[in-house]
Amino acid sequence: MPQREPSETRILTVAGEHLRKFGLKRFTVVAVAEEAGMTHANVYRYFPSKGALIDAVVDVWLKATERRLADVADGPDPADDKLERLILALAKANRDLLTEEPHLFAALSLAVAKRHAISRRNRTRVRALFERVVDEGMATGVFEPRDRDRAIAFVIDATNRFIHPASLALEADVPQASVDTRLSTLIRVILRVLGSGIV
Repeated sequence: MPQREPSETRILTVAGEHLRKFGLKRFTVVAVAEEAGMTHANVYRYFPSKGALIDAVVDVWLKATERRLADVADGPDPADDKLERLILALAKANRDLLTEEPHLFAALSLAVAKRHAISRRNRTRVRALFERVVDEGMATGVFEPRDRDRAIAFVIDATNRFIHPASLALEADVPQASVDTRLSTLIRVILRVLGSGIV
C-alpha cells in the first residue's frame, strides 16, 4: 500500500474528527481545510469530492477492522474456533461502531446502502477471510461440507443479521445480552452444519 503524503494524512485525521463530531449533515470540506491549515482547493487535490473524503474516513476504519479480523484468521487456533472468533469480532466491531461512534456508523451505512467502492472492496476482503478459515477447516477435517461455495454462502447469509449496518440499526435498542445469546446460538448451529455435511 502506498504511503500517504503528510498533507493527505492530516486531512484524513481532521476529517475523521469532524465526521465523528458533526455528522454527515454538518460535515464540510471548508471546515476541514480550515482546521487542517490549508485551502479547500488543496483538499480537493487529494479527494475529488466531499463524498470521496467521507468514504476515505470510513475506509480507514474498515481497514483497521480488517486487520484485526486477519489476525484472527492467521492465528494458530483450530478452524472452528477461528470461525467463531471471526464472526464475534466482526459483529462486535460493527455493533460498537453503532453505539460508540454513531456518526461514523451512519457514514458506513450510507456507503453500504449505496454500494460505494469502499464497501464492495471491504465485503470482498472480509469474505476472503471467511473462505480462508472454511478452507482450513476442510483441509484439517474439522468441516465436512458437501459443497464449499454453498457452505461459505451459508455462513455469510446466516451471520448477515448480526453484521449488516441496516440490521443493526433496526435493533439498536435491543439489549446487548439478548444479541449475544442469539449470536452464540447461531454460531453453534453454523459449526454443527459445517461439521455434519448438511450443506
